[in-house]
Amino acid sequence: MTPEAHAHLSQACPVMRRLIEQVGPCGLVPDGKRSPFEALVRAVAHQQLNGTAAETILGRFLALFPGKRFPAPEDIPTVTDEAIRAAGFSRSKLAAIRDIAAKAQAGIVPPKRALTKLTDDEIITRLTECRGVGRWTVEMFLMSTLGRPDVLPVDDFGVRNGYRIAFGLDAMPKPKELLALGESWRPYRTTASWYLWRAADMAKEK
Repeated sequence: MTPEAHAHLSQACPVMRRLIEQVGPCGLVPDGKRSPFEALVRAVAHQQLNGTAAETILGRFLALFPGKRFPAPEDIPTVTDEAIRAAGFSRSKLAAIRDIAAKAQAGIVPPKRALTKLTDDEIITRLTECRGVGRWTVEMFLMSTLGRPDVLPVDDFGVRNGYRIAFGLDAMPKPKELLALGESWRPYRTTASWYLWRAADMAKEK
């Protein structure tokens, strides 16, 4: 993230200034190599699982497509439900992966180049048409794959808890409250969110 983001947040919010001084520069680096299809399938794989378990399942899934770093949407129908289930995916995640693949082939999940022409809200509206893909999943995609600078995932537990810790509150703010509280961070709310995650991490370490 840019020095402009650090400068704006430091000027707009004393608590952000303190976090930036404590933590150092924002370490969020978008993974621009992943297609929207790959990013969404990986996100579904990680839902309700720890990272190690999800990556193990993904490894078995990728082994179904030898010679490919990651399957294309048109590759998914060539593999049976039984094979994908044997990799470790639940029935609901299997259905989600098939639906994401179908919607990618239909253009509802567009290639990354087409997404650059859409606003954050337009991308959220379009991608949440996919089974198993909610607003939070798309917000993570906007931040970690597309590198959009002004995303504030107000439903994220870590962001809300980080705000509680950083601002010394007794209770986490509700999503609508956090949306209003974060107005001063525009247009760099992605960077602000990253610092709130770090605030929550530091509290765990203590």
